[in-house]
Amino acid sequence: MLQDLEIAQKSEIRHIAEIAENVGIDKQYLEIYGKYKAKVSLEILRKLEMRKNGKYIDVTAITPTPLGEGKTVTTIGLSQAIGKIGKSVFTCIRQPSLGPVFGIKGGAAGGGYSQVIPMEDFNLHLTGDVHAVGLAHNLLAAFIDNSLFKKNPLSIDPFSISWPRVIDVSDRALRNIVIGLGGSENGIPRETGFDITVASEVMAILALAEDLLDMRKRLGKIIVARNKDKKFVTAEDLKASGAMAVLLRDAVKPTLMQTIEHTLVFVHAGPFANIAIGQSSIIADRIGLKMFDYHVTESGFAADIGFEKFWNVKCRISGLKPNVAVITCTTRALKMHGGGPRVAPGLHLPEEYKKEDLLLLEKGLPNLLHHIRTVKMSGIKPVVCINAFYSDTKDEIALIRRYAEKEGARVAFSEHWLKGGDGALELADAVIDACNEHVGFQFLYPIEMPLRQRVEVIAKSVYGADGVLWIPEAEAKAKRIESDPEKKDYYTMMVKTHLSLSHEPDEKGVPKGWVLPVRDILVYTGAKFLCPVAGTISLMPGTSSDPAFRKIDIDVDTRKVKGLF
Repeated sequence: MLQDLEIAQKSEIRHIAEIAENVGIDKQYLEIYGKYKAKVSLEILRKLEMRKNGKYIDVTAITPTPLGEGKTVTTIGLSQAIGKIGKSVFTCIRQPSLGPVFGIKGGAAGGGYSQVIPMEDFNLHLTGDVHAVGLAHNLLAAFIDNSLFKKNPLSIDPFSISWPRVIDVSDRALRNIVIGLGGSENGIPRETGFDITVASEVMAILALAEDLLDMRKRLGKIIVARNKDKKFVTAEDLKASGAMAVLLRDAVKPTLMQTIEHTLVFVHAGPFANIAIGQSSIIADRIGLKMFDYHVTESGFAADIGFEKFWNVKCRISGLKPNVAVITCTTRALKMHGGGPRVAPGLHLPEEYKKEDLLLLEKGLPNLLHHIRTVKMSGIKPVVCINAFYSDTKDEIALIRRYAEKEGARVAFSEHWLKGGDGALELADAVIDACNEHVGFQFLYPIEMPLRQRVEVIAKSVYGADGVLWIPEAEAKAKRIESDPEKKDYYTMMVKTHLSLSHEPDEKGVPKGWVLPVRDILVYTGAKFLCPVAGTISLMPGTSSDPAFRKIDIDVDTRKVKGLF
């Protein structure tokens, strides 16, 4: 069987301007990058502003194994299938970080016959947006240290600086470093560190911004430190935000690409899913919804994290109301939640996942049912997509279908990895049927609700916790935030493991009898995020003992990439 990269490289690919013209995107709005990708000017929104929005579809998942359960391939396969039945359709996904691409997870272009092409371009530099984010972030870091060196006119307290540097590779050795060594001409020595670029607040702002002006304003509000009087110091105080916006002036425009079946895709922004919204940009969604009858996007991780943020943060900011959410599941993940053996990247998949085991599968189904209930709380119609594996049996599929339908979800078995759009026609029909029904969309909590109450509601309603345990320092911080009128409309961005409904990654299924511990609250003033932290978090991943970059190379004769997946 061909690998994802081989399938992508053997597929027909069309000039992006030709496909754009076929769907009515005038060339005046395109900025071409080679033959197969283009930036789309935000001026197109002025032309489209009087058009009615299309149907808004979010793809989420059950709690995954560390291997992932195929949200992106489902997103693309669904979009291709909707196109196959003659509907006007568009897809919008995040740009991947090079950390996972060169690590153990690999790329994020989908897979098999449901992927974005050129797959190499998508997974590597694309049009340079991630690098622009990194440059803008690091420019601000350089402004901070230069201000310290130049007699510190803003009276910055060096011990209060909270703005690290970033780089878009996984490099644990950079998590904590000392800079300014080597003598008085090399700056002021201090401790700092590196995060991965997609964890930057700048990336979160790119995903949330309405336009260039909104992005410029948000950049200026970023807090980087306190001064000697304990007052906040911002990027605007350092006079850095204007230059940062200049570096991002092209990154704010979505990048247009194509699937294997030549449906159009926006690739835009790539914020971390555990500390930010983990979704593509609001700008891209707005354009797609105005241009096409069906707009398919995805939210990072499972419904307890990605969908919850899509529901209560992204939709609140954008004002857009979704019609349906697709919950991706696999027999593999459900068997893991039923007590199956450990699943880990780089290790052989245990035999239990390759043969029929209805008892193990049935024990894991409560995890799927929990996520169905989460989606239903929003008023959105859930559609369960059983993302097919070669080892799935008819009885296993029938068991999932019976339980999910009893819980009130539509169910579709889909072979989009193997067959592309043709393999997802049942899924497309189910999604379109759901889109035709009334949606009573509602948020989980009002924005006026105090922070601690919001966290309690999310923990109990979405995660299934019995309550919340606030570490004293975190509770004191929460009280200060709640008393600050400027933060009344900040958005709650929970930080928790994606490998469990609880804060403990090894707790599978639907854990019972537990409380959510909150040990800190991170505050991002440009993005307007309040991030209650449950458990440990690293914003700079490490690299495994057998990372993907060892297999990646280039054929010097054909100049084709090898080993990317």
